[in-house]
Amino acid sequence: MKTIKLIIAFLFLTQFAFSQKAIFISKSGEGKPIIFLPGFTTPGSVWNETIKNLDRSSENHVVSYAGFNGMEPIGTPWYSPIKAQLIDYIKSNNLKNLTLIGHSMGGNLAIDLSTALPEYIEAMILVETIPAMREMIMPGVPASSLQYDSPYNQQTLAMSDEAFTQMATMMAQNMTNNPSKIELLTKWMLDADRETYVYGFTDLLKLDQRDQLLNIETKTLILGASFPDKETVKSNYEKQYANLKNKEMKFADDSKHFIMFDQAEWLYLNINNYLQ
Repeated sequence: MKTIKLIIAFLFLTQFAFSQKAIFISKSGEGKPIIFLPGFTTPGSVWNETIKNLDRSSENHVVSYAGFNGMEPIGTPWYSPIKAQLIDYIKSNNLKNLTLIGHSMGGNLAIDLSTALPEYIEAMILVETIPAMREMIMPGVPASSLQYDSPYNQQTLAMSDEAFTQMATMMAQNMTNNPSKIELLTKWMLDADRETYVYGFTDLLKLDQRDQLLNIETKTLILGASFPDKETVKSNYEKQYANLKNKEMKFADDSKHFIMFDQAEWLYLNINNYLQ
């Protein structure tokens, strides 16, 4: 009886999460559609300068996620409702000949969308996206071993605001070479709903899209940052994307994770060339 009650409770919570608004989309411009997908904790506005520097007219759909940037959180699961609602959005708006441009986790969503809707997606541009982040951070650890209710997660949830700010600042320093952007990156992490930050990252660590890439025919540009060194990064990307057929890879010199802050002109040039 207890097991049945637990299953019913889980199904209820899952249905509740999927019924809530997981994505917030602003639309502008006219032309061929592009969906801009930001990374974890990052608002869609991170793409504003990129959009201003596009060479062609486009219909821009800029996504932000529940639980970040003051948006209402949805609880857990977190990643799967976002994916499901993006699929529904593309279908309901009939966004054919669509380009997906995703940074970090946004690129993971792009991979999932290309898998689910190959007839809609014309091209992908993946910026600093790893199909199986867990394999780089904790090699050999199975997804099944990662739980929401883990000691690390509980410790992060219990952190004081001061301790969390210190952690966020250190992380921000490792994500950009641009000192003027460190405060902004830190603010985005501090503005995040704490449970979304903790449990949403668990969702990301469980992702492994490497086998999924075998079934993707979408033309793809993969842009990586050179940090900590270009040869190591290139080797990691080649292993992670070995199963993706129709791809091109380029790496930005003197850049950390936020290429749009560290090598903006390089990013604009490569995106515009690819969109041609």
